Amino acid sequence: MTTTTFPAPRARSRAAYRNVALWTLQGWIAMFFIAAGYAKLTEPMTNLINLMGWPAVAPENMVRGLGVVEMILALGVLSPLISWRVGRPLLLTAATGLIVMEATMLAVHAVNRDIGLAAVNAILLAFTIPVLLGRRRA
Repeated sequence: MTTTTFPAPRARSRAAYRNVALWTLQGWIAMFFIAAGYAKLTEPMTNLINLMGWPAVAPENMVRGLGVVEMILALGVLSPLISWRVGRPLLLTAATGLIVMEATMLAVHAVNRDIGLAAVNAILLAFTIPVLLGRRRA
């Protein structure tokens, strides 16, 4: 006769809350980067320059390409919705890519003394790092 042990109810509820929190962060990250990527793909360069400043010193193809990358990584963050087994490695890769991109842009904005956009990237890092660490354990 074998006995099955189940996690204590408190541990199960903690895991459930952590899962909900991570999915919430993943949703916010995906919404932000889908919107940001879409804007970089569809807005005229003059609007992007007025909004962000840095596109003035970057080639248009780079700005548009960054928009595509942002949208792909955002979809990667949501990929576990399709299949956890297939989507989890994609999520971890996408989260790592977003962290690299956010840290790079944080540095760019800090060097240019654009405190508002630097703060946005710091907040995005604060959302994405827990997702990477939390889903890596799962």
